[in-house]
Order: sequence, then C-alpha cells, then structure tokens
Amino acid sequence: MKRQVPRSQSPDSRSSSADEGVVDALVTASFVTMAAINRIGAEHDLSLSLVRVLGILWDRRPRMSELAEHLGLEKQTMSGLIARAQKRGLVARAPNADDRRAMEVFLTSEGAELVQRLRKQAHQALLPRIQKLCAEDQQQLQALLECMLADHGH
Repeated sequence: MKRQVPRSQSPDSRSSSADEGVVDALVTASFVTMAAINRIGAEHDLSLSLVRVLGILWDRRPRMSELAEHLGLEKQTMSGLIARAQKRGLVARAPNADDRRAMEVFLTSEGAELVQRLRKQAHQALLPRIQKLCAEDQQQLQALLECMLADHGH
C-alpha cells in the first residue's frame, strides 16, 4: 500500500525534516565531542586550533600552505600558531624535498608523545558514549561517518 503524503507536506519537506533531525543530532554530537577535546586541550595548555594542528600532523607532513587551507586559517595566523608550537618543541619545519621554497610541518618526538596522550584521553572521554551502542552499530556509525567525511580529509 502506497503511503499517502498529507497535502501540507510535500516529499521535499519530508526529506528536509529528516535532514534536520540528522543535522541536529550531528551538531549535538559535535558539541559533546568538542567539549571533551577542549577540556583535554586546556589540561595541556593547548588551544583548539593547536589540538587540530597536532591531530592533522599525527599521520602526515603537510606544507604550511596546505595546513592553513585545511584549517581555514590565514597564512599569517598559521605561521604564528606553528611558531608557538615550535617554541614548545611540539613541531618542526623543514623545506619540502620537491619544492625547497615550500615548508613542511611535522611532529617532533615530543609532539608525537603528546598527541599519543591526547588521543588516549579523547578515547577515554568518548568511550562511554560509544559503548552505549552494540558492536554492529559502532561499526555502522564508523562507516557512515567515514563515508560522510570521505572528501573532506581530517
């Protein structure tokens, strides 16, 4: 039997309503996640921007310009952020092997140790929420999030 759509509700408004629920849940989940990450960052005297930088550097060595673009920061702002992280011994810069004019940013061993601690703390903070889901739902959520973020990077 075909479901009747009330005249006041077109198929477009139904999908819009469904989209709204997903967006609302995603925003709420991001607030909960960011609150945990902000708290963990603050415990290590790290701004949210620096936590994001360290997270990106965990598994890559981007050029300064790529890092600025990915974070949506001006190059000058990015340079200041990296300079502060470098002063703390968390990151270093080196010329790109292919383009000596471009600078790459990477974690120092001290920075990598800190990121390892941050990741462990984030895992501990978020695990209670994740454990509310059965293993199959956790796998499905991970697959859906990875699909949703596939073209965005980290």
